[in-house]
Amino acid sequence: MPEDGIWVATALGGHALVYAAHTATLVGELQTRHDTWPVVTAALGRVATVSAMMAAGLKHADHQITVQVSGDGPIGKILVVANGQGHVRGYAVEPHVELPLNARQKLDVGGAVGTNGYLGVLKDLGLKEPYQGSVPLVSGEIGEDFTYYFAVSEQQPTAVAVGVLVNRDYSVWTAGGVIIQMLPGASEEEVVHVEKAIAELPNVTTLLRDGETPQDIVRRVFGDDVHWLDHKTVRFQCSCNRDRLERVLLSLGREELDSILEEQGEAELVCHFCGDKYHFDAQEIVALRDAATH
Repeated sequence: MPEDGIWVATALGGHALVYAAHTATLVGELQTRHDTWPVVTAALGRVATVSAMMAAGLKHADHQITVQVSGDGPIGKILVVANGQGHVRGYAVEPHVELPLNARQKLDVGGAVGTNGYLGVLKDLGLKEPYQGSVPLVSGEIGEDFTYYFAVSEQQPTAVAVGVLVNRDYSVWTAGGVIIQMLPGASEEEVVHVEKAIAELPNVTTLLRDGETPQDIVRRVFGDDVHWLDHKTVRFQCSCNRDRLERVLLSLGREELDSILEEQGEAELVCHFCGDKYHFDAQEIVALRDAATH
C-alpha cells in the first residue's frame, strides 16, 4: 500500500493542475480517535482528503484552510482544518450513524450528510481578512459538492474524485482522491477530455485497493503527459495543548470558575478534533480563577 501523501503535477502541457492523494493512515487515525461508524468514516474521510489536497497548494506552512460541511442529515456538521505543512485534523458532530446502503450498494454518504445545507471554505493566508466561500450542497456525496464549490466560489473548472473504503471491522482499508483543475489557456477539447476521463475512471478506492498508486490514477487520465512537481506528506496532527485549554478556562471568568469549583471541584476538557482529555484539579482552577480579570 502506498504511503500517505499528496502528489502535485501539471498536465496537458501546463493547462491542468493535478493533486493526487493517498490518505488511508490519516483517515484511519480519524476513525480510531472518534470511533466513527462506516458511513461517517467515509464522509469525514472524503472531506479530510479533499481538504488535504487543497492545503497542498498553500504557499506557506502556517497557512491553513478550514472546511465545514453542514447538512440536514444525521451526521450534523463535519469540520476539517488542514495547513501547508500537511497537518490535518477534523471531526463529525455525530460519529455514530448507521444507514442502509444506497441504490448502488455503497455507503449512503449523501443520506448521512444530507442535501440541504452548505459547504464552506475559509482560507487563512496570513492576510488581514481570510478568504471565505460557501455554496449549497449538491448531493452530500462530498466529491460533487467540492466540484460545485470550485466552479461557483473559485470560478475554476475542477474535477474531484474522492473515496474511502471501510473494512467490516470499521477500520479503513484505503482512502484517496484526485483534484484536476483546468488552468487559463485550456481549450474546450481539453476540458471535455478531462471530464470524459474522470467520468469513465473507476472508483479511486477500487484502484487503490487493487494496488495502483495515486500517480497511476493520474496517468489513467493523462497518459504520459504529466509533469510531477512536488510530493507532500500528510498526517493527522492536532494543535491543542494544555496551555491553550487553560486559556479557554481562563476566558470563562471568575464567576463561572467559582461555579465549577462549587459544583464539580475539578474540570475535564476534551478536544473536539483529537479527543484528547485535559484534567484540571481544584488547585489549578483556583489559580486560574485568581488570575481571571472578570
